[in-house]
Amino acid sequence: MPVLPTTEMAYWNCVRQLSEFYQKSPDLIEIEEIRQYFIYLKTVKKVARQTSTQHICAIRLFWEKTLQRTWPSELQIIRSNPCFKLPVVLSSQEVRRILSKVPNVVHHCALATIYSCGLRLGEALAIKVTDIDRKRMVLHVRAGKGNRDRYVPLPQRTLELLTKAWKEHRNQVWLFPSKGRGRNGARHATSPMARTTLQLAFRKGLLACGIKKEAHIHTLRHSYATHLLEMGESLRQIQLNLGHSSPKTTTLYTHLTSLSKTQHQKRLNAFMNDL
Repeated sequence: MPVLPTTEMAYWNCVRQLSEFYQKSPDLIEIEEIRQYFIYLKTVKKVARQTSTQHICAIRLFWEKTLQRTWPSELQIIRSNPCFKLPVVLSSQEVRRILSKVPNVVHHCALATIYSCGLRLGEALAIKVTDIDRKRMVLHVRAGKGNRDRYVPLPQRTLELLTKAWKEHRNQVWLFPSKGRGRNGARHATSPMARTTLQLAFRKGLLACGIKKEAHIHTLRHSYATHLLEMGESLRQIQLNLGHSSPKTTTLYTHLTSLSKTQHQKRLNAFMNDL
């Protein structure tokens, strides 16, 4: 799977920060200095585990691929301690309120598809016209995380929205094409719309609703899984829909369902009633 431009930029920033920390070109930095830098990230900056891992991967890639040097196997990597955080989840009513505040038909449809099919942002933008299977009512998600393909159930309403959005631009390849230039730019676009375009549309919808949660587009995917679980869908089916390689990742959503919390609260109240 090709490296996304956003990943390239993130890795470049990691190496740049290392260079700025020592005030010298990164090719002049010694391996012991790199080890000390990792300690600094953990103990002084107290970066998250994910951020720490990203710095390690970026610097090692630069060391091995750019500088053509051997990464010492004996180097003790200092990572930040893992931190378990639950993702933000929107209620089904909040999702619908946000979507109602997105007036652009194509943007509205793209966000609705992400929610109703549990997609990642990149997966949604990469959808092609030929990825819709109307007979089987499934959506073919190509080269998802881990470069794995999968099929996800396609709700009838989502198909209707996709058809409406396609009629707005009639691009023969992309369902969510870049706008391009000119009146018919989207119709002849050769690439999907930019990630930032849809992120901005979601952000505007969120603000227009007055919702204070720290929600992002990926929150729609978390909300999809949580809402399915609350409706009684099995974890195994949700795992397949989301494209998780391990069921352990999917079990995260058992911590998020309001249904389980409500049932637990009822049992707790009954048990403690005569306290």
